[in-house]
Amino acid sequence: MSDVNTTHAPPVPGAPAPVISVRPVILPAPGRGEDLQVRVSAPTTGDDLPVIVFSHGFGWSMDGYAPLADHWAAQGFVVLQPTHLDSRTLGLPADDPRTLRIWRLRIEDVTRVLDGLDTLTAAVPGLAERVDGDRVAVAGHSWGAQTVSTLLGARVLDADGVPGPDMSDSRVGAGVLFALAGLGDDLTPFAAEHLPFLKPSFDAMTTPALVVAGDADQSHLSTRGPDWFTDPYTYSPGDKSLLTLFGAEHSLGGIPGYEAAETTDESPARVALIQRLTTAFLRGALYPGDTAWKTATAALAEDPEPLGTVRSK
Repeated sequence: MSDVNTTHAPPVPGAPAPVISVRPVILPAPGRGEDLQVRVSAPTTGDDLPVIVFSHGFGWSMDGYAPLADHWAAQGFVVLQPTHLDSRTLGLPADDPRTLRIWRLRIEDVTRVLDGLDTLTAAVPGLAERVDGDRVAVAGHSWGAQTVSTLLGARVLDADGVPGPDMSDSRVGAGVLFALAGLGDDLTPFAAEHLPFLKPSFDAMTTPALVVAGDADQSHLSTRGPDWFTDPYTYSPGDKSLLTLFGAEHSLGGIPGYEAAETTDESPARVALIQRLTTAFLRGALYPGDTAWKTATAALAEDPEPLGTVRSK
């Protein structure tokens, strides 16, 4: 992929386009134990379509998160959803030797999707020639947010507090991080023992990103309150925004799906706000000069009964 060409226009907001999805598209994955399954969703119309790679939360799969994937595709994005090895659909035994490495294998999955963009888009008739492969964003929820944050520059600290390898990817121009875990200093004893990769450093997370957190998201992995999920915004360098949602728990109103067991705080209005703001953010981040993000945040600030607030730095 070449450097971003800023002369192209962003997807034009308006009536949602019909969406087509193809699944599973298989990418060979030597050394993974099984090939990678990916869902490809795209609008049936439009050209120069930007790309979003979405990483699901623990246990989910390429078939989840329809409120996000379908919306983004209808608004002019190609959405690629890999199924990671922790997915309940794969039934990986707890004693599988890959279990301790799943957090790294997840990152490799996302990189493999970026490497296989041509193969994935060729699986949808007529799509390959309509994709703008120079405009790529990543997004993820919970463990998926931790996964894609490394492509934005976040690094995992080892037992001595030394940052691990740099896994950032220059092909990625922006990220959306839903309910991303905060610093590892505040882990519960269980999390500290069993989830050693939850010790991030955000010092080098320089790619523009929108961090989305719920002010009622009380994690059983942290000894702190919901503000733990704002750490990625607080401790990363500039070009970050923080959307804090009032009353939102870990599913943020239902982004995995409204009838999912994980959706304990179902709120179609909150999900609609997330849809609007994330779409506007991605347009602004991938197309310098686009005003969608400015317009959307101004509307939120003027709302007499807002569902959240936005901060930027």
